[in-house]
Amino acid sequence: MKRIICLFAVLFVMTTIEAQTLTERQKGLAACACLMAQGDVERLEPAVRVALDKGVTINELKEAFSQLYAYTGFPRSLNALGVLSKVLEDSPRGGLEGAWQEGKPWTRPAEWDDAKKAYELGVKNQTQLSGKPFDYEFCPQDDYYLKAHLFGDIFAGDQLSAADREVVTVAALSGLEGVAPQLAAHKQGAVNMGNSKQLVDELSAWLCNEGYTLSTKWPKGEPNPYGKFFTGQSYLADVGGGVMNVTFEPRCRNNWHVHHKQVQVLICVAGRGWYQEWGKEAVEMTPGTVIAIPAEAKHWHGAQKDSWFQHLTYHKDVQEGASNEWLEPVTDEVYDKLK
Repeated sequence: MKRIICLFAVLFVMTTIEAQTLTERQKGLAACACLMAQGDVERLEPAVRVALDKGVTINELKEAFSQLYAYTGFPRSLNALGVLSKVLEDSPRGGLEGAWQEGKPWTRPAEWDDAKKAYELGVKNQTQLSGKPFDYEFCPQDDYYLKAHLFGDIFAGDQLSAADREVVTVAALSGLEGVAPQLAAHKQGAVNMGNSKQLVDELSAWLCNEGYTLSTKWPKGEPNPYGKFFTGQSYLADVGGGVMNVTFEPRCRNNWHVHHKQVQVLICVAGRGWYQEWGKEAVEMTPGTVIAIPAEAKHWHGAQKDSWFQHLTYHKDVQEGASNEWLEPVTDEVYDKLK
């Protein structure tokens, strides 16, 4: 009978883990971690407000930004903490509804006063995260730092669970370039620390779809040679067959312009953007959105303010004498009204 009860308990735990899905609170933590890693303090400030509104506590954000210094460096960690401090100063009562929570009181971990205990905790945490004992014999210094400090001192804090720590770490590494091996390791580590693979995959997709990262099969290309007709940074890649891929950083958009004697087709493949014709409401573009722009229509297109944006573009129904006429920039006054 005991064996049957244990079997049901194991099956229940396995089913619960597989059924995990990303919560609004975890999304708040992930967005802040990703933007902090990129050093994007402008986008981080509203993300912090949203995270606090979604149930992330003030002390949890402090813990997340502190932990991430080990992955992104002290300057970005301190800058992120500075953003959090500013948000709290600007909204001392906790947002519009006073709902922001301080969270669990911070206490000094006992491991900080016992190097041996910190090291032992680090070995335990690192082994669980890696799925097996890990020893970096090539560089004993880093091996000690990882065990004693990162997985010991830092993981000794009790503001975030081990599962949440890995959500934060995966989100941060997703926002950095050149760290593919570490990102892959921490995606598996996130599962080993209590998250489901489904949740980790959902996290990566969510970061991309919301424009916090640019994870796409389409090449980013080189800085756009037509950049003088754009506000912000864009990139251009020729993908063949007369099709170009344009990548826009957040807030980047091209000037108002007109395609004479030809139809331009836009296909959003990553992130979120806007398309607007003169005198009409702006249209949101998300992956899969296709827009055929009539010849002679004055228009612009570009990224939303908090997202990367990538679209393919080509021309059809091209007539003799077809051309492109660049006009005035899209002003901040017009752009910032879009929501």
